Amino acid sequence: MNSPAEKTAKKLLEKGATVAVAESCTGGLLASALTDLPGASKFFRGGAVTYATETKTEILGVPAELIARFGVVSANCAEAMARGAAEKFHTDFALSTTGIAGPDGGTPGTPVGTVFIGIFTPDGTSSLRFRATGTTRDAVRREAVVTALNALAERI
Repeated sequence: MNSPAEKTAKKLLEKGATVAVAESCTGGLLASALTDLPGASKFFRGGAVTYATETKTEILGVPAELIARFGVVSANCAEAMARGAAEKFHTDFALSTTGIAGPDGGTPGTPVGTVFIGIFTPDGTSSLRFRATGTTRDAVRREAVVTALNALAERI
């Protein structure tokens, strides 16, 4: 069976479409999963690891007011990050990740393992919130990548 990255790449290639990524909690793993594939330059335009709050605003254009109101770990921020990546890299699709990989930083309302994924498509922008089942930082980050790629593949 194909990996989530392979499934996503196949669908993008079939449509002649491109994708970009904007990452926070995954720190480049999402871009890596896509660029590990031979021929990635046919569908992958680029990505930004915007780990710091300021870089989400400076590079992706996420409004500071949005971050102040909803926080960086939110559906609103994930959607704005995905829109910003699509605009910055001139792509048909974009994915973003923002969350709490741990081992600390969680709160009762947003525990460690909470990740928001932003999905930009030609039909609009959406997001999903999920709680990773992994208990290590690495597991949370890797699960976020798989979930993001599967979510995009479903929408292409």
